Amino acid sequence: MPSFCALLSGGKDSNYALYRALREGWKARCVLVVRSAREDSWMFHTPLVSLAKLQVEAMGLESALVEASVSGVKEQEVEELANAIEKAWRDRKFNMLVVGALASRYQYERISRIAGRLGLHVYAPAWRYDPYDYMRMIVSEGLRFVISKISVMGLPSRLLGMPVEDTVLEEVLSRAERYGFHPAFEGGEAETLVYDAPHYRKRLCLKAKRKALSMYEHVLDVEEAWLGDKKSRCIWVDGELVA
Repeated sequence: MPSFCALLSGGKDSNYALYRALREGWKARCVLVVRSAREDSWMFHTPLVSLAKLQVEAMGLESALVEASVSGVKEQEVEELANAIEKAWRDRKFNMLVVGALASRYQYERISRIAGRLGLHVYAPAWRYDPYDYMRMIVSEGLRFVISKISVMGLPSRLLGMPVEDTVLEEVLSRAERYGFHPAFEGGEAETLVYDAPHYRKRLCLKAKRKALSMYEHVLDVEEAWLGDKKSRCIWVDGELVA
């Protein structure tokens, strides 16, 4: 049976890739959560990455969790990632890296280089997928996520913390076409946080506030996070129950 190590950031793309690998029936021997010392990392998603540990627990994969820290310095952090993956591979013995790469050649090529050094395959189910179709597909397959950071003109701050499905999803896609940003946020226009998915046994619950950093930069400031029942509504943003 194929076995894998999945890179998990907490966002939609890494969660979807992990879900697809599990759906294939492959064994999760490692779920690698990487924290960067710098928010402007070229390789890694940074907003709310600490909550990825709760996502791993929600999946029932606590025994597979591996954590690593990197400097955030361009290229140096790639070598630090390679070292973390090699250590996990020696400890846990997997034959595949699962990643949520969509369009970034910078990230995909460096992951492929690391995999090649260890004789591993790369599984990136979203790679080069049409981004409009991709966003609709992951929502239709049951991935539930909110926008956790906005860094672009055209996305209003009121969308922070709102479940990206149905009306909100179509508004995001319409605004992407109108303002010219990547509809799946591959250029860093926004970041996301998954709170539920088909492979989750529990739901991620949040109490958060919207916080403005500049005219076009807004973040979701999470005050509390916990796991709840799959059927519970437990996402609170600025005192309002939104999901």
